[in-house]
Amino acid sequence: SPFFFLLVGNFGRFIVWTESAFKTLNEIYGSHKSGAPLKKGYTLPRAVMENADLERLINSNEIQSVLKPKLDAPKTFQARLNPFSHKKRMLELNPFAEEHSKASTDSAAIKSAKAERVKAGKEYNKKFKKSDSTFY
Repeated sequence: SPFFFLLVGNFGRFIVWTESAFKTLNEIYGSHKSGAPLKKGYTLPRAVMENADLERLINSNEIQSVLKPKLDAPKTFQARLNPFSHKKRMLELNPFAEEHSKASTDSAAIKSAKAERVKAGKEYNKKFKKSDSTFY
């Protein structure tokens, strides 16, 4: 190609441009001052910002004086805890809940009454609910 001279060997994308290649590029694409003579209606792309120091621009007094004041963070709320699955929350709502649960579960009278009911049910089943012993 007349535009550039490429070295022999595997250099990846290493390209050596000649002076005549740069002149030909200027003839094809033109410059920022003049348009492209060989391409109708084509102009070289320009940078959108002339000053790329964006941090300095944003923090400048001219821009900061026009901006609205900084908003405060929105108020956050604590997640609602179900008192039936969180004992601490239940105790906050009902301080007597711990004593009530101990009284209902630890009561020996309740345990013995339940054991008697179960025993009576088993005896009743043995006495009156005989199933047929035949196997199908």
